[in-house]
Amino acid sequence: MATKASFTPEEWTLLLESPMMAGMAVSAAEPSGLFGMLKESFATGSALVAAKMDAAANGLVKAVAADFETAEGRATARDGLKARLASGKPAEIKSKALETLRQVAGLLDAKAPEDAAAFKAWLAQISRDVAASAKEGGFLGIGGVQVSDAEKATLDELAQALRLPG
Repeated sequence: MATKASFTPEEWTLLLESPMMAGMAVSAAEPSGLFGMLKESFATGSALVAAKMDAAANGLVKAVAADFETAEGRATARDGLKARLASGKPAEIKSKALETLRQVAGLLDAKAPEDAAAFKAWLAQISRDVAASAKEGGFLGIGGVQVSDAEKATLDELAQALRLPG
């Protein structure tokens, strides 16, 4: 099993960014307004907590989730995200997030092949949870759809970026 020590500091930062990028790719595909964005952010945070608490979770997933408990881990992820997403435009955020996830997939395949499938599946689950966390369209939560066509397309793109079988 790979651990933090298996990666360079830059590679570890990439792994720390990946859960947020998985959520941001979907959020940027169809921005949901303030409350929707809060729900989507909460879905990503909940996935980190759930991974830490899940005794059956992959060790590398647990290590990344545990690093978010530290001030240093959160700062590293935050600073990395700021640097990658400097433009702030939704279309650019989505493409940058997908590119980051392509890099993560390559890194996992090369340096942690025994953990790669579980870690990628975790990232894909985060993106699905984010997509389902807030309705899209409608007015004040009335009407709309749980997962928009734009989010579904992004979920497919994310699966391709992560090189998931399918």
